[in-house]
Amino acid sequence: MGRNLALLLLVCARTFASAEDVFTAPARLVAVGDVHGDYEQLVTVLKSAGLVDEKLLWVGGRAHLVQTGDRVDRGPESRKVMDLLMRLETEAKKAGGMVHPLTGNHEAMNMLGDLRYVSPEEFAALRGPDTMALREALWQKARKERRKKSEPAPSEEDRRRFDAEHPLGFVEHQIAFSPRGIYGSWIARQNAVVRIGDTLFLHGGLSPKYADFSLRGLNERVRQELQEPDPLTALVVQDPEGPLWFRGLAQGDPLLVPSLEAILKKHGCRRMVVGHTPTEGLVMPRYGGRVVVIDVGLSKVYGGPAAALLLEEGRAFALHRGTPLLLPEGEGEPLVRYVREVMALEPDPSRLSALLGRLEAELKAAAPGSR
Repeated sequence: MGRNLALLLLVCARTFASAEDVFTAPARLVAVGDVHGDYEQLVTVLKSAGLVDEKLLWVGGRAHLVQTGDRVDRGPESRKVMDLLMRLETEAKKAGGMVHPLTGNHEAMNMLGDLRYVSPEEFAALRGPDTMALREALWQKARKERRKKSEPAPSEEDRRRFDAEHPLGFVEHQIAFSPRGIYGSWIARQNAVVRIGDTLFLHGGLSPKYADFSLRGLNERVRQELQEPDPLTALVVQDPEGPLWFRGLAQGDPLLVPSLEAILKKHGCRRMVVGHTPTEGLVMPRYGGRVVVIDVGLSKVYGGPAAALLLEEGRAFALHRGTPLLLPEGEGEPLVRYVREVMALEPDPSRLSALLGRLEAELKAAAPGSR
């Protein structure tokens, strides 16, 4: 199955213009996980990483910023998050740096019309001067469709239900997230996965099903599905085992070790960095640091800290509330020590207490003579 999928992705890739997906490692790189509409938390991380100044202008020089997707939904300020990153893309490039906004499952959902997690504030942020007229036109279109089907004329209750399901700003949202819209066209150009130096970055993770893929083929297939968004044909971006949705590596499934090793070897990489699956509230290394999970629950919806991954001169750090902590590359005592260091920076360590207790218990059980 994996080999056939890889061939399919290669065929699809030939129909699209090539885009860069492999980059030389910069001296400094910051990777931020799921933002989910929390503009203030994103700004806090970018400032603490020294990438923007008080005016939110790029001051990171030649540094790279990777944002691993899920900028939208749940929180109220997705639009501000996207506007900021779009501007920083241009500013970083002029300074010799780079911003890499990657595609997450929630960006794909918005483009495919799955709006379950769009907050009311997000619709409201897109309202324009013609918002009432746009919704009325959509209502009249719905009435016309009913007449074509010889259905009864809509009732007042039908209209109230329609208005509730289509808040003001709904039509503008559809336009903005269409392939030609301001945000949809931006998302549809993005990569799903990039290799920067010896590190792979993506939203969900690479499952065994996609072990034979090429970065170029996979990225072009995702772009194709979002440039022509249709839930019936968007197979990769909706696949639970696909790069936008897979959680197995983030959850530390031990059965995935052979596949992980093969994928890293194939691409000449030391580690894979993923978001999508919230941690207990810290940048979490898995498999001895070969996978780093950076969805720290940044958004206030999850109550997580302002934290990110920092790669600097070949070493990996958690930038936790502005303090760099060297990430362990082993299990057991190094991981326990790291979690204790994170807890020391937390005003309320209770969120990490259960994790620490579990790791300490595992360490004790693995000690010689413990049985």
